[in-house]
Amino acid sequence: MNLTHPFLDEDGDKLREECGVFGAVNATDAAAATALGLHALQHRGQEAAGITSFDGTEFFTRRGLGHVAENFSSQEAIAELPGMMAAGHVRYSTTGGSGLRNIQPLYADLASGGFAVAHNGNISNAGMLREDLVRRGSIFQSTSDTEVIIHLVATSRYPTIMDRLIDALRLLEGAYALIVMTPEGMIACRDPLGIRPLQMGRVGDATLFASETVAFDVVGAEFVRQVEPGEVIKVDFDGNVDSLHPFGNHSARPCIFEHVYFSRPDSVFDGRSIYEARKAIGAELARETPIEADLVVPVPDSGVPAAIGYAQESGIPFELGIIRSHYVGRTFIQPSDGARHSGVKRKHNANRALVEGKRIVLIDDSIVRGTTSLQIVEMMRDAGATEVHFRVASPPTAHSCFYGVDTPERSKLLAARMDVEPMREFIKADSLAFVSIDGLYRAVGEKPRDAACPKFCDACFTGDYPTSLTDLARRDDKQQQLAFPSEQVA
Repeated sequence: MNLTHPFLDEDGDKLREECGVFGAVNATDAAAATALGLHALQHRGQEAAGITSFDGTEFFTRRGLGHVAENFSSQEAIAELPGMMAAGHVRYSTTGGSGLRNIQPLYADLASGGFAVAHNGNISNAGMLREDLVRRGSIFQSTSDTEVIIHLVATSRYPTIMDRLIDALRLLEGAYALIVMTPEGMIACRDPLGIRPLQMGRVGDATLFASETVAFDVVGAEFVRQVEPGEVIKVDFDGNVDSLHPFGNHSARPCIFEHVYFSRPDSVFDGRSIYEARKAIGAELARETPIEADLVVPVPDSGVPAAIGYAQESGIPFELGIIRSHYVGRTFIQPSDGARHSGVKRKHNANRALVEGKRIVLIDDSIVRGTTSLQIVEMMRDAGATEVHFRVASPPTAHSCFYGVDTPERSKLLAARMDVEPMREFIKADSLAFVSIDGLYRAVGEKPRDAACPKFCDACFTGDYPTSLTDLARRDDKQQQLAFPSEQVA
């Protein structure tokens, strides 16, 4: 959610980060529950974490760079966040978006009182809205697209905070799952297409919201239901829950990559176990692209469930042919190839005694730039594997995401530059195959993809973006004008 450039970071290499949100209202230890919930969502954001609480009179905020445990593990830290309502946010790393001023929840004092917001997603017309707000006198304190929401609420002419928020949301384009805190209670909402996830839970008298259901398990809460696409839910301090659907009826397009990679395997998304979905993807892979081999080896940890499904369907034994060090952070898209290469070596090691002399089927969740895949294949060959066949539990990632997922610009995506056979040559595998888009849909419990009415946002695979991309179009127009300036008439 960095707006240093409307879409790209300073290196032109990344888009927005994937984030996680958690909120608790009418909870005895709201900040402590929020810290636990964020810890369960740590995989969604490891650059920074923040929590804001409300004690009925004042709002309190604590934020910091690093993991949740580095900022909220002490009693002293939680004591700084009193009250029965709290919301928190974990943020993924980008090169251009670091800094305390961008750590959420963002807070502002509005005419109606305090207003805090935690946002997962990306507002794809935030640049245009920001320019208009600045022209009208708004002064921004961050480079986050989330702050646009605060200014839109502040300048709305509607009388109630709920109406002002809805008025602001009507102007937004793109993806958002929001947890908002006001002196009247907590508001949770999801964009009309439901691109980004948001779940609702309960424990005792407390109502909880989280990006994933696993956060409820950690705090001992019961999963109630998902926040529906386009739904706005308000919970007041008497425990009353009001639900509105102010944006009309839209065909939902939740992010299919939640099934593939983002969500934890022990979460439930759209009514389906993530673990079971990933096993089913692996089984689809085995049916669609069988190969003779001795071992099925996952690229840990994200490739494990799909590898189990592939092994069960194919009858080829599943083995841990790669051992992962759990003391190294994720390398899913780092800013330089050198950093990625060193990250792979520090993070993975071949189980030589197992793979030597064997024909290996490697299972991974995706191929982005291909550099990590190349390193893994070379690692297997160095360990003595006689054949290395690469199978991918998603279709080729050929398009950038503009809805809150950390992917490079399209020119850096291997599948945008190459067909499958050149990709195979690039990563030096004996064979390479991806699950089909129809196979992916079947694995998550749907019929094959209907191009006229897709059930998911799958734009990273198909290029079929479900919303307008205003800032991107404006940027492209500006670049075209610079490249082909109008001829001056004397």
